[in-house]
Amino acid sequence: MKIKILKQTFLKNIQHVQNIISSKNSLPILSNILIEAEKNKVILTSTDLDIGISSVLETDIEEEGAITVPAKRFSDIIKELPDEDISISTMKNNAMVIKCSKCFFKIIGLPKEEFPKLPEFKDEPSVVIKQSVLKSMINMTHFSMSHDDTRYVLNGSLFLFKGKKLTIVTTDGKRLSLVKKDIEKDGLNKAIIIPSKTIYELNRILGDEGDIKIVFSENQVKFDLKNITIISRLIEGDFPNYEQVVPKEPQEKIMIQRSQFLDGIKRAALLTTQDSQSVKFEILKNKIVVSKSSPNIGEVREEMDTLYKGQEITVGFNPNYIMDVLKVIPQDEIALEIFGPDKPAVIRIEDWFLYLALPMQLV
Repeated sequence: MKIKILKQTFLKNIQHVQNIISSKNSLPILSNILIEAEKNKVILTSTDLDIGISSVLETDIEEEGAITVPAKRFSDIIKELPDEDISISTMKNNAMVIKCSKCFFKIIGLPKEEFPKLPEFKDEPSVVIKQSVLKSMINMTHFSMSHDDTRYVLNGSLFLFKGKKLTIVTTDGKRLSLVKKDIEKDGLNKAIIIPSKTIYELNRILGDEGDIKIVFSENQVKFDLKNITIISRLIEGDFPNYEQVVPKEPQEKIMIQRSQFLDGIKRAALLTTQDSQSVKFEILKNKIVVSKSSPNIGEVREEMDTLYKGQEITVGFNPNYIMDVLKVIPQDEIALEIFGPDKPAVIRIEDWFLYLALPMQLV
């Protein structure tokens, strides 16, 4: 293999694939990036056996070939080279030579044959979505995914394709996020659970322009962004029936400015502790009082104006559960639904977004 490539372009593509590589891999080859040079392109690939990422970039190829090299060391070397063209070539015994300006590196890799092959997808059902739409949907739901190994089915996002709509649902058992958007393809009826690691990688790589093609197989999914491909195993199991936990819309809602509400909760959260995480919300006529009192630490109290004429309610919430959703809602004004001290709070935006958070005991 012999290639010449611009440093910054190469480094960007290395970072696309490097992120999923763990330093705790039991197989040494999984700590490596596969580098393949063919025709006028270089293909970089990484995998942890659950998720694989490939990135393709066009460059001058003097000689075709392939090798795998330690991902972190290779990335660190490229990062520290001057901002000039880099020449990379392979030698016998799986050695790679890297030259840039007056710098010379030689590192030892492993042969391509030891690297796991990513699954191939042929003639499977697929759907095309705008990258900006999928990125927005993931951004509004990803924070509700669970990280509890005892309920593994919740450690991801439910993608529900039905007719011309895609619904994404996440829950950790204490809160739930749901977002629904129109897609162009009709007639697709499919539900899959995508692991959280894949969701985070998608959110990192998705852009504001262009499309993404989602291809389905029995227990895997492929996300094709032209020059970047992500292939992931799916989580097997039944996602909880989320519809049965969503309360009906009340007649009386609490209308409040989103940014003002977020800032007030942020300030109250400053006095929470590991043993006392809940913040008090007092729902009164045309105002909310957000407060926190912690023994040996102090107290905070802040009033915020609202439009509300319903019954008075005092309830506690984990402030992070409310702040997470307020950070991603695009509207300036929100309609907050609070039903009682032992019932969830709900935020809905028309018929396309819903968020639910369970209350906490006030301590």
